[in-house]
Amino acid sequence: MSTLHVANATVIIDGIGPRPRRQSRPVWVGKVQVGGDAPIVVQSMCTTDTADVDATVAQIHRLEEAGCEIIRVSCLNPQQARAIGEIKRRIAIPLVADIHFDHRHALMAIDQGADMCRLNPGNIRDPKKIREVVHAAKAAKIPLRIGVNEGSLPPLSGDEEMPEGATPGLRGEWLVRRMVRAAQEEIQLLEQEGFLDIKISLKAFDVYAMIEANRRIATMIPYPLHLGVTEAGTPKPGSIRSAIGIGTLLMEGIGDTIRCSLSGDPVEEVETCYEILRATNLRQRGPTLVACPSCGRAQIDLIGLANQVQERLKKMDKQVKIAVMGCVVNGPGEAKDADLGIAGGKGRGVIFKHGKILRTVEEKDFLGVLMQEAESL
Repeated sequence: MSTLHVANATVIIDGIGPRPRRQSRPVWVGKVQVGGDAPIVVQSMCTTDTADVDATVAQIHRLEEAGCEIIRVSCLNPQQARAIGEIKRRIAIPLVADIHFDHRHALMAIDQGADMCRLNPGNIRDPKKIREVVHAAKAAKIPLRIGVNEGSLPPLSGDEEMPEGATPGLRGEWLVRRMVRAAQEEIQLLEQEGFLDIKISLKAFDVYAMIEANRRIATMIPYPLHLGVTEAGTPKPGSIRSAIGIGTLLMEGIGDTIRCSLSGDPVEEVETCYEILRATNLRQRGPTLVACPSCGRAQIDLIGLANQVQERLKKMDKQVKIAVMGCVVNGPGEAKDADLGIAGGKGRGVIFKHGKILRTVEEKDFLGVLMQEAESL
């Protein structure tokens, strides 16, 4: 318990950081636990044609190196579904088959050894076909993900139409109710078959709707939640939208696995996920770079140096904090919680550890000396 003094008042707070995690029923996707007491799991999706096994495996290997822990692939036709067996034999992380429209592709993917299938309630609506997939998943002892998406919501019985001329707020509320109901109806169908190894996702491009839909469903069900802002965009705006949507829920203790849906190299999705987890103090993977924004006091190419250090740090797996600061006077003090740092001056700078100056180096040696010190930590 901490005490905070504000304008002659005393407020008692329970420390600083994310709220306690929502307790969910764990499921196993291959060897990876999702939910329960497991860390937040990072996943991504291949952009390759799944039937092109070599290209898909090569991309998955790059994603594995970046820290991806679960990978999803498209299963839009029999050729893609049949490729899953060979892909699985050549990768180390669990593989999820993404199923739309034809439930037979799910049956084929399960037969090929998929570790999970994602079903979209908006695209497979026949309860008999869904039950077939449920029975196959139960026999194979794999979980299913109910993936509700804003862009493909199913028609719901007695569903109200969105009012004409609705404000953004009313449209968002209408969307949230439809997303939650779609998830509830599909969950009920699976539960009627005695199937409980379920993971849920409710995704929307509207960040407010995505956050509110997940808040509501989190209070209604015990199953783990996969978080993401769907079709978030190109890496820069998409990362911001994802960080707001995913980060808000994680700070509230909601969420068990995440994906940042970016229009770009899926490796960037994984890197963005880890930055969100790092920022929310939920997981640390590899080194953290602290860098000041630069200003008129800087007498070195601070931004260039910070970018070079960031690239070099990608090859390290140590959980250390490295600082690149532009001011010799204030740098060590501002980044005193860093394990190691450099603060530049005119033509030279200082290397410091935990705020204490170790030595002075010439500007031409900044990068080399800093990385040498980092390797020795």
